[in-house]
Order: sequence, then structure tokens, then C-alpha cells
Amino acid sequence: MGGRNLFFAAVISFSAALITYNIIIAANASLKQEFPGESSVKSSVDPIIRMPTDAARKGRRRRLFHTAVTASDSIYNTWQCRVMYYWFKQQKLRNPSSDMGGFTRVLHSGKSDRFMDEIPTFVAQPLPDGVDQGYIVLNRPWAFVQWLQQANIEEDYIFMSEPDHILVKPIPNLSTDGLAAAFPFFYIEPKKFEKILRKFFPEDRGPITNIDPIGNSPVILRKDALKKIAPTWMNVSLAMKKDPEADKAFGWVLEMYAYAVASALHDVGNILHKDFMIQPPWDTAIGKSYIIHYTYGCDYDLQGKMTPGKIGEWRFDKRSHYGWPPRNLSLPPPGVPESVVTLVKMVNEATANIPNWGS
Repeated sequence: MGGRNLFFAAVISFSAALITYNIIIAANASLKQEFPGESSVKSSVDPIIRMPTDAARKGRRRRLFHTAVTASDSIYNTWQCRVMYYWFKQQKLRNPSSDMGGFTRVLHSGKSDRFMDEIPTFVAQPLPDGVDQGYIVLNRPWAFVQWLQQANIEEDYIFMSEPDHILVKPIPNLSTDGLAAAFPFFYIEPKKFEKILRKFFPEDRGPITNIDPIGNSPVILRKDALKKIAPTWMNVSLAMKKDPEADKAFGWVLEMYAYAVASALHDVGNILHKDFMIQPPWDTAIGKSYIIHYTYGCDYDLQGKMTPGKIGEWRFDKRSHYGWPPRNLSLPPPGVPESVVTLVKMVNEATANIPNWGS
């Protein structure tokens, strides 16, 4: 028994050393050499096409996707993951024949936590000390690289989601004809930053419009496409962070730009799906959307009038809860839009039903 334990300890130590070596090499390697599978065909047109209609989806076979959410082990990330996973399960129950397959929390803390039994979890190693330069989001692409290489993922498609996503209805596989499905972000502007982006997306790769205004989430794409994109996404993220001009220009959305570039480098076009999600308080109605993304603070006075830039008499902001948010949060005053009311009600339902909340 002792010999076996020593053997496994040696294997684990060697694997950890190899991973660290590879990431350090990747962080310092020539970026031009780190784009696996570059196509010799150069696209000269914008790859975005029209949305498929609901009628086109009817009668087709199920195309299951696996939902993946990257997270740290902070309470702030953990409570959001627990709420997200609760609603993932509810939506699967509401439509058992949907395209929604399995779920994985990709935990990039390097160690297991006490929620492994509650949420299906893959433990990824964080970047070596100092590589992220204080920008923890750089662990996201590296975590995806590890998960895609090491995990047994049965589904042919991946849905990249985030902890602060709440699913309001079952999600179909919105990708089609070899194109990924993604949400267009108004603040991802490749044309505006063409000069900087050309450092990472050379002119011989085609027009800058080949870079779609997306991040890595929400995105649904083929698993084999993501396996090609992920290492490039990681290396472009690291290269951008090391480039002072890119780092300053892209700031907190740097890793989103890196994913958009990596996707374009591998000729993976995206259907821009505006109804993929809403972002309260700026989006006021649920409409046909599938996700509530609660990244912005929601501030209102007691008459239901929004007070942007000013803490409201009533507010919901995830950043108010770096610890566990209490159960039964106060509902918004009359007049507050449907999107915000629905968001708070769904958080309350989840926390009321998740065992040992806040413990």
C-alpha cells in the first residue's frame, strides 16, 4: 500500500510540474507559433449570417450541449454558481427533451471545496503565481484548456456560461451550420481598436470584421472547435496582458477580446443572437431571452424610478454580497421593470430551496 501511495504521489507531482512548465512556455512563446490548426483559407467576408428561424429547428434531432461555468472558490463566485446551477436543473426539468445535457463547474482554485457533491465540478489548476498579473479572469481560458484535455465530455457541443447567469427558460442549441451562437456585446468594438488588434490578428487573416463583437460567454459551439480555440484563447489573453497598449485599451474585457480574436483565427464564425440574454436594469423586459445576466447594479427610488450612478433607496447589486446574500431579499418597489423583479424573485426562490444556504 505504501509503495502504491508513493507511486501516485510521484505521478501527481510530475503532472503538476509538466502543467506549470507548459503554461510558462506558452506565456513566453512567440504568439505566431501558438495558433494551432491555422487554416490556409483566408476569409474575406464577415462570417455572421442571419438567425435561424424556429421553424427551421422543428423536427431536427437533439444536439446536446454541455454547460460549463468557470469559477474561483470565493464565496462571491460560489453563491452565484449555486443559484445558477439550481436554475439549470429547473429548466432541464421543465423540458426534458431540450438540448441541455450535462453541467460542470470548472473550479480554477486548484483544490476541491465543500460544494463538490452539490455541483458537478472539475478542479483545474490556476496559473502559476504572477502570470495573471492580478487579472484573475486569465485563469478562465487556462481552466478550459485543462477541462477539455482531461475531462470525459459526452456531448458534441459546449455552452460556455458564467456564475452570474440565471436561466429563465430551457435553452435550445442555437448554433447551426458549423457556426457558433453568441451574444453581441456593444462594448466589444474590433473596428475601433483595429490598430491594436492587428498585433494579434494579422492583415493576412482577413478584414477586422472577421472578429465578432463577442466574449466567450454566452457561446454555444462544437466541442471540437472549442478544443482548437481554447489554447489560442489562452495565449492571446496572456500576450494581450503583456502588451501595455492592449492591456490599457481593453481593461476588464481583455479576455473577451482575446476569445473573439481566437475564434476568428480558427475561422469559427458566430451567429449573433441578441435574444440570448438580457442585462438588467438596462434591459427591462424578459421577452424571448433565455438568460438574465446580472452584471450591473440595479438602483431605484421608492417610486420605482431608476437612479443610475447613485445608490438607490432600493437596490440589488451582486457586488453588495461578497459574502452570502440573505434569503428572502426585499422585492423592488412598484414600477420597477419586469427584468429586475424577475431577477430578485428567481434569486429568492433558489436560496429558499438550496440546502444549507449561507452556512
